[in-house]
Amino acid sequence: MKKNLTKKEIERYSRQIVLKDVGARGQKQIIKSKVLIIGSGGLGCPIADSLSRAGVGNIGIADFDKVQLSNIHRQSIFNTNDIGKYKTLVIKNRINLINPLVKVKIFNKKIVEKNIKNIIKDFDIIVDGSDNFKTKFLLNKYSIKYKKNLIIGAISKFDGHIFSFNFKNMKEPCLKCFYQNNPSDDILNCEQEGILGPIAGVVGNIQANEVLKKILKIGKGITGSILIINLLNLSFRKVIFKKKRECICQS
Repeated sequence: MKKNLTKKEIERYSRQIVLKDVGARGQKQIIKSKVLIIGSGGLGCPIADSLSRAGVGNIGIADFDKVQLSNIHRQSIFNTNDIGKYKTLVIKNRINLINPLVKVKIFNKKIVEKNIKNIIKDFDIIVDGSDNFKTKFLLNKYSIKYKKNLIIGAISKFDGHIFSFNFKNMKEPCLKCFYQNNPSDDILNCEQEGILGPIAGVVGNIQANEVLKKILKIGKGITGSILIINLLNLSFRKVIFKKKRECICQS
């Protein structure tokens, strides 16, 4: 572990170092951590922003898309001048401005079976900000295989869902245990279903908060449950689910 924080690091992170659950030791753990963000849209933007400001030392970002005008209302890192540019490159440049102490590695490609091992292997925590269940289930499968921490988010309309998994402990359920049948990607389609912009920021920041709690090993987690948010009615509820027989996490 890093021996001592520099004066600049102490000043930069002073407001969280003063927290008794963080301190200098916790900040050094944050700096040492390696977090991969899958997707750089409505969820990926606030996740990358918050984690870079917190001082996560190594951040990976995987996405193959370019910024479009319709993205800007909810994807908080981008502005009009970024239209047509690769999202991963824009976010990397923005993080360099926010916190030049953070090392950023970008993967300008779609996550598929053929490349997922090489992309996730060097990271401790995987954060899902994708907009389709195929990717979420793929991350679930390989996070189990390589015993990663996985935090999944989903947003639509006024709603948000957050899952948190620690696959180093295989006594706990996985994403497939929650979904009895494969859900349709239509419910995550912002173009068809619509979404209020702040929903993305709220859910993405909760995911970032869960990442930091995992790094610091503090607080209560949501492992084995789903946090369901509706910001139209300001309702927050946590639903517990159990490990399912004959699931991929049983093998």
